[in-house]
Amino acid sequence: MNSTAASLPFDRVRRASMSRAGYAFIGVLLVVVLEGAIRKWAVSSATLPLILLRDVLAAYVIMYAWSHGHLKRQPVATAVMLAWSCLVVAWGLMQLVGGASSPTILLIGLRFWLFYAWFAVAAAASMNETDYRTAVLVAVGCLVLMAPLAVLQYLSPPSARINAQTDGGDETTVFTVVPGVVRTTGTFSFTLGYATFLAMVAPLVFGVVAARKRTRAQSLFAMAALGGFAVGSLVSGSRAAVLFAGAILMAYFLGRLWLARGKARVRAGVTVVVGVLLIAVLLYAFSGAIENTSQRFEQAAADEGFWGRLLMTFIGEAHVYDNFSWLGQGIGLGSNLAGYVRTGSQAFTIAEIEAGRILLEGGLIGYAFTALKVVVIVVCIGKSLRLAYRLQSPYPLLLWLSVAVALLTWPAIGQLSAHGLLGLILAFGLLVFRHPTTEFFPPRKPST
Repeated sequence: MNSTAASLPFDRVRRASMSRAGYAFIGVLLVVVLEGAIRKWAVSSATLPLILLRDVLAAYVIMYAWSHGHLKRQPVATAVMLAWSCLVVAWGLMQLVGGASSPTILLIGLRFWLFYAWFAVAAAASMNETDYRTAVLVAVGCLVLMAPLAVLQYLSPPSARINAQTDGGDETTVFTVVPGVVRTTGTFSFTLGYATFLAMVAPLVFGVVAARKRTRAQSLFAMAALGGFAVGSLVSGSRAAVLFAGAILMAYFLGRLWLARGKARVRAGVTVVVGVLLIAVLLYAFSGAIENTSQRFEQAAADEGFWGRLLMTFIGEAHVYDNFSWLGQGIGLGSNLAGYVRTGSQAFTIAEIEAGRILLEGGLIGYAFTALKVVVIVVCIGKSLRLAYRLQSPYPLLLWLSVAVALLTWPAIGQLSAHGLLGLILAFGLLVFRHPTTEFFPPRKPST
């Protein structure tokens, strides 16, 4: 009896296998991460086929969850999404009738406003624990593999092939931190995509770092993940990436010490000391990147105040409120996909900041969209805090704090990579409630 009971966890781990939804979810993740690389270094005209591939995989996850009845596992999220979808579709049709939109723009808008939110809910409903664990490790593995690429981009001149742009421009079109030093893009087509990826994968890195490791390879992987995240942020040249990395690092160290109990507090203390030492070594090794980023901060401060930029990030540009109308200009109009379809250019057409783009596209429903985000954030951060206490790990709270930043600041209804990454991090945020575990390296069944 006792020996049978003791073997059950190992049997469960051994028998668990990935579902088709899990494979499709990881497919979406890999397409988001690699589509920029394909366009930069292989086929520059692959934009629409790659978007179609990603959307087909996301649609498969949604259909899988619906056809197997898995959406019943997320009743509240499903009910909210159904009500919100009906409201958005009705508003979009009203814009169409009022002459503020077109059928093509409306379809694009429904994709950006609804499709990947449904993808996140469906993934959270249908993915099993093995799917979830594997997806986290794949995402973190992508970061580990991308870190050397980012360093090589940082060390290479703007004219180098590794810093090529998707539009085929020369070195004068490459974004730089200071003259001669590029803002790295990793495998993404633009600096924004890479910085957003770093923010998406950050809480997953700390979930892996905090997880129990049973082999030396697992410990080395966790250290490589922490180092890759720190180095990737340092050489990114992105102010947002550097600030976010510093904030989440401090939150992790403090949370690890605060939530640990008993003997776990000693292990937490050792982890924090090792982590701080590793970060200190990396800061010394990449002191040049720190100096370059400091110059970027100084230059940006001369052009625009830090607090003014921060405020604009959350409420939008000043011109948004001058051009606001109750009906809106058309859901989907501000996306770079709409710009690509209309003009062949992927530039933002109505606003740069997400908050402003939502209001200009949607009008009054834009305010409802922002309010819905705030309600989701408040409810889920409270829930994640309780889960963090129960698991004695800051991972759930860090994950939902990251989701909060993503929902409020990422250009998700405008930029293709950011939109896909938001769907992924939102799925991870919902999955942490369905599979409340920090066992990303589960035990194997012992040999007999």
